[in-house]
Amino acid sequence: MKEAGKPVSAGDITKILNADRKEVDKAFAELKEEGAIVSPVRCKWAPAE
Repeated sequence: MKEAGKPVSAGDITKILNADRKEVDKAFAELKEEGAIVSPVRCKWAPAE
């Protein structure tokens, strides 16, 4: 996310990592709960500052 320099979607991360979408969604949910990521724009995520 930091390397992209802008908010990214779960789909973007799925393509970059060639990962399963369900696993990415699960990881995003965990990161959101921890407060590590925020959603500044609908359906886009960025690191919490």
